[in-house]
Amino acid sequence: MAGYKEPGFQDRVAAAAKARNTALAKLKARPKPNPEELAQLNAERIAREAAQLEKRAAAKQAKRLAAEAAAQAAAELAIQTAGMTESEKKAARDARYAARKQRKR
Repeated sequence: MAGYKEPGFQDRVAAAAKARNTALAKLKARPKPNPEELAQLNAERIAREAAQLEKRAAAKQAKRLAAEAAAQAAAELAIQTAGMTESEKKAARDARYAARKQRKR
């Protein structure tokens, strides 16, 4: 009974060449693409990329506006809390915390 024979270097090279030739034959056998279909696919790709760019720009604008709103809210909060005592500041902080917890639910 013969045991398993590990393929040698020449066997592996031959197998790789055979696989490469088979893949190349399959590639050559494929029909040529229709130029009209290619133009349509290209137009669809360009439209899709334009939509993605527009979506990214809108998201970036929304993020910038949210950051500005947060900065404005922080500035208003600082102005409001300027004349407050420590206990009033703590009560306001607790109210903000409770509101934030309520929004997460």
